[in-house]
Amino acid sequence: MLLLLNSHLFKEIVMIDAMWIWAALGLVLLAVEMATGTFYVLWFGVSALSVAIAVWMFPNIPYAIQLAMFAVLSISSLAIWKLNYKKHETHSRVGQAQGEEIGRVGTVIEACNTNQVGKIRFTQGLMGAREWAAVSFEPIAEGIEARVVAVEGNQLRIQAI
Repeated sequence: MLLLLNSHLFKEIVMIDAMWIWAALGLVLLAVEMATGTFYVLWFGVSALSVAIAVWMFPNIPYAIQLAMFAVLSISSLAIWKLNYKKHETHSRVGQAQGEEIGRVGTVIEACNTNQVGKIRFTQGLMGAREWAAVSFEPIAEGIEARVVAVEGNQLRIQAI
């Protein structure tokens, strides 16, 4: 009888210890995630904490089922995150042409041609400035309206309207 009581007590202690082991593993993995900031380790930490909660609620879960739960939760949550995660560019695109400026119309304030860089002014700022250096394949005099056809470095390629 004493042996049966001791084995039952031993089994309860082992199951409670399993809960604490899963909880500690989850917390360690979350700490690693906080240190790295990659979001990959996060799902393993959350899965370990989920298994800890399951073991706390149902202390007789066999170890094989616990490991299977951890594996399934980890892989499925990581896969779901990877499928739905949209990576955003981390660098700033300030001052870089993105295509919105093509077609904008402005007034030439300094004449330009193939050999001479001129200037064009816009009523609204374009990429942070109202005046830009401009070049053209054809001579364009001051006061003529022109359209932006390309962005070439820090100059705009323009064409008379």
